[in-house]
Amino acid sequence: MKASKFTEAQIAFVLKAQIGDKRRPVSHSGKPSVVVDDTLARPFDVAAPDKAWVTDITYIRTLKSFAYLAVVIDLFSRRVIGWSLQSRQTTDVVLQALLMAVWRRKPQTKVLVHSDQGSQFTSMDWAAFLRQHNLEHSMSRRGNCHDNAVAESYFNLLKRERIRRKTYRNRDEARQDVFEHIGMLYSSKHKHVRSVMMSPVESERQQKI
Repeated sequence: MKASKFTEAQIAFVLKAQIGDKRRPVSHSGKPSVVVDDTLARPFDVAAPDKAWVTDITYIRTLKSFAYLAVVIDLFSRRVIGWSLQSRQTTDVVLQALLMAVWRRKPQTKVLVHSDQGSQFTSMDWAAFLRQHNLEHSMSRRGNCHDNAVAESYFNLLKRERIRRKTYRNRDEARQDVFEHIGMLYSSKHKHVRSVMMSPVESERQQKI
């Protein structure tokens, strides 16, 4: 895949314009309204890029408030291919991350997208987006964090290498630091055992040879 000529700021602007910024807050308690099967089913190894993605959301503490980070990860290379950071834990933050993944990768065939049973992933907006972009939903079993272990592993790495080492003054400072880790340090330098100690970028490059 050729490197994008756009900056991450330009990408974020384009994605925001496509989805919009006015969405209803989503309740985060009670039984999920829509539950789908765990089609992905562990183990998480896939043979090529853009066959299966995983997505999840976590929080980041700043001196002023919390920020919520959503990511989309390609299971083949473990590359973070979509991300979004916002002030609220609503469906919009995960939709922005998924739209970035679709916009950057432009998959030619159906992609399996795996998530947990959080309310962001059981909304009508989420289901509609999946249908419109030829994406198939897979969902972890309720209360089983191991079903989405790849996303959890990335968040643990991010917090260990960046977030716990710093005190962010505000969300903008957190966004800049976290996006630098995602786009530069992790994708290009972090080595994965399953990829024969290659970085996500190297793994995808090698697969195309």
